Amino acid sequence: MAGAAGPPLPRLLLLLLQLLALPAGRANRTGPDSLYVSEYFSQSAQKLSFYSWYGNAKLFHFHVPEDTVLLRWLLQASRGKGPECTSMEITVHFRHGAPPVINPLGTRFPANATVRPSYNISISLSSAVQNTTFVNVTTPAAGDWFIAAHLPQAAGRIEVKGFSTPCPYMFQADMFVLRLTDMPVLEPGVPMPHTVVSPAKPLHVKVFVPKHAAGMRFQLSSCVTSKQRACAVRVLLGSITLPQSFQKSLTCTGSINCSLALDSPPWEKWLQIMVESLGTANTSVSVEMLASFTVCRPGSASSFLNFISLNQSQAGARPGAAGSSAPAAGEAPRNTSSPRSSCLQSQPVVREDLDVVSVRYRLLNGPSVPVSSLSPTLLLLNLNTGMDSGGSLVVNLLFNKTSLSLANATVAACVSAASPVLSLNATRNCSTAFSQGYPLSVSTSSAEAMLIVLYPQTDDWFLSLQLLCPTGQGECSSAEAKVTVFAYLTPCFNDCGPYGQCSLLRRHGYLYAGCSCKAGWGGWSCTDDTKAQSVGTQNLATLLLTLSNLMFLPAIAVAVYRFYLVEASVYTYTMFFSTFYHACDQPGVAVMCIMDYDTLQYCDFLGSVVSIWVTILCMARLKKILKYVLFVLGTLLIAMSLQLDRRGVWNMMGPCLFALVIMVTAWVHHGAKRRHCYPSSWKRWVFYLLPGITLAFIAISVYAFMETNENYYYTHSIWHVLVACSVAFLLPPRDKHKKPWAWSQKLTCRYQICQNDREELYAVT
Repeated sequence: MAGAAGPPLPRLLLLLLQLLALPAGRANRTGPDSLYVSEYFSQSAQKLSFYSWYGNAKLFHFHVPEDTVLLRWLLQASRGKGPECTSMEITVHFRHGAPPVINPLGTRFPANATVRPSYNISISLSSAVQNTTFVNVTTPAAGDWFIAAHLPQAAGRIEVKGFSTPCPYMFQADMFVLRLTDMPVLEPGVPMPHTVVSPAKPLHVKVFVPKHAAGMRFQLSSCVTSKQRACAVRVLLGSITLPQSFQKSLTCTGSINCSLALDSPPWEKWLQIMVESLGTANTSVSVEMLASFTVCRPGSASSFLNFISLNQSQAGARPGAAGSSAPAAGEAPRNTSSPRSSCLQSQPVVREDLDVVSVRYRLLNGPSVPVSSLSPTLLLLNLNTGMDSGGSLVVNLLFNKTSLSLANATVAACVSAASPVLSLNATRNCSTAFSQGYPLSVSTSSAEAMLIVLYPQTDDWFLSLQLLCPTGQGECSSAEAKVTVFAYLTPCFNDCGPYGQCSLLRRHGYLYAGCSCKAGWGGWSCTDDTKAQSVGTQNLATLLLTLSNLMFLPAIAVAVYRFYLVEASVYTYTMFFSTFYHACDQPGVAVMCIMDYDTLQYCDFLGSVVSIWVTILCMARLKKILKYVLFVLGTLLIAMSLQLDRRGVWNMMGPCLFALVIMVTAWVHHGAKRRHCYPSSWKRWVFYLLPGITLAFIAISVYAFMETNENYYYTHSIWHVLVACSVAFLLPPRDKHKKPWAWSQKLTCRYQICQNDREELYAVT
């Protein structure tokens, strides 16, 4: 596998070069009759994001066809040309069979989770606005391949939409494959002679691995060169997978036969074999290949008994049915094959689909599985639908201590993909021919074990269990242990815990899940508490964000005292919904939602913008009928704009600027009519307007430029206080002809005094 970076080229030219170059340089590699076909697959470009959780990584999903001998990725990254665009490092991850498991933030994974590092490369965008990189993979594994790309860690700053223009960083992945249309098939047990034309044209063959194959032996013999020189060839068995590749290599020199034995090859799959000459150029090599398999005879419950057991578990058996051959209740069907005459004991498992990326595996013979030392017990966990790789596979083993009298015995288990491990002795490391499994063990001292496989690859998965004795297998040859097995596929392990939210992500038709953490928690399943907020900090944040809205009480009191009842109602509405929205918006345990979160958020945003709108219009000193018409019309337009884009900066700045234009126009009109500055009182400017304007500008600066994820709870509380105080300062005084509240005048016994504001006349009705 190799990678290369090049200067930016037009996309059409790159496509033309790839389609012309791939077949021309590699045609007739295995012989004159070999036919290669090049294919091209592309997906639309995606805008990259700074990384804070898995949802920020942009996923690309491709399918590599069978008999592919060369895979070439064309990776194109570009950035904008504006001054806000700087040099950037893009990280690209590759994986076969499932989305890559990545950890750019260096957080902890949940306990019992198995993590293997992903294969990744870095693409730099410095002076050039575009970077083109090629990645080649020879003899790639067929099936699903995934690419995930992201920018470095997010800065954590909360940016108001519209105040700044983020630089667009784009990424696109294209796939070129070179596929052999007539790859020769190596028949098991049948010697096959072939010729390697030259070192530049290796030979490709394939062999089908049958089900229940315990081992495979590949033998190469009769190696002869065309120039009577020493024969030297290299054989590569298997395909390349990422992030780890277990491709086997065999070098043969001279005319001596050489062979390679493989344990547990992948069941019911085609195995690619590539033979290349190590001799000089223009020297052909003739070889003879032979592949043979050792097949394991499984022992399991009969299909008829499995069918009856399945019917009983779903509908229940009819009591007293004559001639019933079903076993008694609670009695598992016995194996038709003796453990001594078979190399594995297969237990029937039913796959039960519950939801998207949610599967439960149910054992027909009950959750308790018998385990012996003579042969492993095997369970098949089917994850080959193509839509199961976006979750987490959880396997839980519980050892029944009363089922075994041997104190030092251990039940060893191995979870593996493609093929099972058929010998679980103490020296084996839970590996198959082309993959590394995940070991587990339970005993009387440690009766429970759990395994979490994050994003399991698309394949048939196997759980192998076998009883082991420290003093030798003869001690426990007649013993049998009981192990309860629980296996299931879940979108997010433990539903991301109390400090996370499980989100279902989608890339075209492919679905996968990820955890979005809160309250400072991190990690794949939100189990890393390194930067977690304490409960006291969470309570303090909730109190600050909610109680800071009480600073609207002075503004409400001033509005009521000055007869601005509509404005006071708007401030009350804003205070109420802002308080309960922030009580519901908290990331930790101090949360209280009186209604739907989206409703609370909308009402909070609406109240905030309308409060600014009515305050500025009130300062304009318009006629009442005109002021109230603008109140209603502006509120309706603000409600519409918030529904279109709730977080857009112009939803707040637009009404503010329009109201300011109205206010300035009204003040100019009042000043021209009175022939002096309006407002005319210097005290009004010094003690009310200037402090109110200063508080408003400070509030806007804090809101737009100072808020981050870490300081949000106190910077946003400062925003609440400053806005509420500025409203109290900016509200104009009451009309001179209006008096303060006088309840004795308002609540008369039999007569009501009516006041005409225009003519200042009184009438008795």
